[in-house]
Amino acid sequence: MSELHRITIRPEQCAGRPCIRGLRMRVKDILDLLASGASREEILADYPYLEPGDITAALEYAAKQSDHPVLRVV
Repeated sequence: MSELHRITIRPEQCAGRPCIRGLRMRVKDILDLLASGASREEILADYPYLEPGDITAALEYAAKQSDHPVLRVV
């Protein structure tokens, strides 16, 4: 099941960047933590207001953003 419903984008919050559930935790913040080697468990322990589905939502959002068509000119 998709967790994308957890992603919120509001122009007045974090300059319109995608956030988790209206919190001031950006999708990018979670992705940066994961990229630096933090485990899901560490992230959830350090940020108790996050839920496991929030991390999944960030990954799902990033995956969808990176999927774009490649146009070839022939």
